[in-house]
Amino acid sequence: MSKSQVLFRVLDTGRIQCDVVSPKGYKLTLSGSHTDAEPEVGQGILGDNHSLISNAWAYALSRHAAVNLPDEDQQKAADKRAKGFKKAAEWIAELAEDLTLEERTGWCSSCFGKHTHRKANRPMGQLPAYICNGCGAPTLPCAAVMCANMAVREEGAIRVQRYCAEHRHEIPGFEKADRKMGALNDYREFLSYEKPNLAKTVKVVGLAGAGVAAATPFAVLAAPAIGGAVGVAIGGYSGIVATNFGLALLGGGAVAAGGLGMAGGTAVVTAVGAALGAALGGTIANAYVRQDKSFHIEMLQDGSGVPVIVCNGFLSETKTGWGEWRNIVTDRYPDSPVYRVHWGARELRHLTLFAGANVGKAAAGAAVRGAAAKAAKVAAKRLAPVAPALIAADVARNPWHIAKNRAEKTGVILADLLARTEANSYVLIGHSLGARAMVVAAQAMSSKKGGPRVQAMHLLGAAIGGKSDWRSLTTVVDEAVYNYHSSNDPVLKFAYRGTQPGERAAGEVGFRPADAKLQNVDVSARVKGHSQYHQQVRLLTEPMTRWEPAEIGASAVPQASAE
Repeated sequence: MSKSQVLFRVLDTGRIQCDVVSPKGYKLTLSGSHTDAEPEVGQGILGDNHSLISNAWAYALSRHAAVNLPDEDQQKAADKRAKGFKKAAEWIAELAEDLTLEERTGWCSSCFGKHTHRKANRPMGQLPAYICNGCGAPTLPCAAVMCANMAVREEGAIRVQRYCAEHRHEIPGFEKADRKMGALNDYREFLSYEKPNLAKTVKVVGLAGAGVAAATPFAVLAAPAIGGAVGVAIGGYSGIVATNFGLALLGGGAVAAGGLGMAGGTAVVTAVGAALGAALGGTIANAYVRQDKSFHIEMLQDGSGVPVIVCNGFLSETKTGWGEWRNIVTDRYPDSPVYRVHWGARELRHLTLFAGANVGKAAAGAAVRGAAAKAAKVAAKRLAPVAPALIAADVARNPWHIAKNRAEKTGVILADLLARTEANSYVLIGHSLGARAMVVAAQAMSSKKGGPRVQAMHLLGAAIGGKSDWRSLTTVVDEAVYNYHSSNDPVLKFAYRGTQPGERAAGEVGFRPADAKLQNVDVSARVKGHSQYHQQVRLLTEPMTRWEPAEIGASAVPQASAE
């Protein structure tokens, strides 16, 4: 039996083309610009398979990148991805051209939807292979007794029993994957597993470089579901429109690795936002919770007002309870239910060397070097399951970057959980890297149509770069984003700059550009240390008419006319 062929070429017009030819001679032609997430798709029986189209086009984009990226390392990374996409496309084309009339109905472990799966003709002695009518990914029946779900079918001989996503604990449960919760404190029930884990030796695969964790099966391994399954899973998309952000989400899109430009947590968040409250978001949340055992949400008080979420960075005084949050929160929101997000205990412990109200420039530099050296021995082991190829070696050794990525993941997961609740809006409050997590959460929520709004945000000493296009942040906020910043914060002034060359934190210099919905509140006169915000700041009660005041003290709550 001949093999499928996947061929790439650059046309005279500068456009690119990818031809897929199945063993029986069926042909699929894709064409477009190297910047197009969705190609033009030719006619034929292969043109209805989303996974085939997504992988074939991802191959074409990666082949183009392998020639045109600026340095050799990026080119090699793109070429390696291209080989994976090509292999996946060849496998799907082989199955899709030779389907029988035999069908099964069950939940698909690639797109997490309930679909019919058509059986393909296979050589004698091979385990069966099916094609999901929803996403086009190859599947086979789950090996669990009496389970009607479909597992992911890899190419070649099956050396171990294949289980569905439920029995691999890659998803808490198919039927509740896009189910709504009541209140936020119901999240534990949502993340509880419906079925036993029958594949305990299977490792969760995730993504660190993009700031999110993922465990979608085939797609993470650069096999058949990269773009198409993501597009199907999140809803509202079809075909290969999801390829660009699917690559970034699932491990192929970091610029440093020669990807399609969807690098960094906040860049990926916009794509992830559409998945909030749906099956894909639930899968990512599940993978993250398995990865960060310290993650949990604690209810601090009940109430009838708009729910308030608080999130710490490092230098947190307590592991549970109110800690330093009680006065600053209850003074501004006395009648609201209040929840505290706990996250990244291991990562945040490595950042304690950045602490201290009297940190000087030299001390901060030593702290960075010391923390990096301390983390170097464990960095490889800690990052091995989460795509270390997407992170440069010097970055991987730096605990700041590890904690920063964890904060961004926390923001994405929080956004997914909030999207599942019945509340119409929330107040988000964060300190340091906790503020970074809240910014990412709001950006994710902004791309979720019909999701909850953010009534207001209060950011204290935000450990995130101040200069950017912040429309994805402010569009979901009804009142304003209040950024309490101090030029006398030594952690942000020295340590942050040392780990983020050329970037200054919003918690030090404010957001740029500011506007009526993105308000910088200068608290430099009162806040001299990174851990002083909770005691020295009172949260604004309404937006200011001047959002760039020279100085805002803490002796009174600033009003709209505050100077």
